[in-house]
Amino acid sequence: MTWTTTREAFEHAAEWFAATTAALDAVGPDAWHRPALGEWTRSDLVGHTARALLTVEQYLEDGTTTSTATTLDYYRTVRSSRADPAAVAERGRQAGRGLGADRITAVRAIVERVAGRVGSAPPDARVATPMGEWALAAYLPTRVFELTVHTIDLRVAAGLDADPPGAAAHEALRVLGLLVADADAEDATALLRALTGRAALPVGWSVL
Repeated sequence: MTWTTTREAFEHAAEWFAATTAALDAVGPDAWHRPALGEWTRSDLVGHTARALLTVEQYLEDGTTTSTATTLDYYRTVRSSRADPAAVAERGRQAGRGLGADRITAVRAIVERVAGRVGSAPPDARVATPMGEWALAAYLPTRVFELTVHTIDLRVAAGLDADPPGAAAHEALRVLGLLVADADAEDATALLRALTGRAALPVGWSVL
């Protein structure tokens, strides 16, 4: 994938998330408190998904990097960090509350602000995360993946069609392909059978 393709996928995923937030709001104010994913309400999940944008804004710095860390390296690092699920869930709830009552305006402002910054940044822009340094071109696909997968979660929970924009879907699938190829060897048979239509994976199994 080229940098232009990745950047366009990010823009499409972000716009789809903003449109989905508006669609959820149109259902009615009580819809925000309905279940979405696990222990998260729809409000919580919108907040968590918005963090896929806000982390870009938070970690993207002026200047460039010589980092050769890859998109896959990011997920390997995340897995090794063993983030506390309860802490992740609470951050999602806090982020949801942080958007305020007018979630449409808040999400739209975040999307426009972050997309503008990404649009003017070079692919080797420095992204300094708590887990290490990445070039923007390596980090951004992880944000496309987060935005796309969680926007699907939101739309499924609300009974909306869940077909993502093509550019976002292809980039998210590319990231998923990296994760599948990096799975433990002991999972190879189950993955090969499942992805070729010969069997189903256990409920809840994930490459993340």
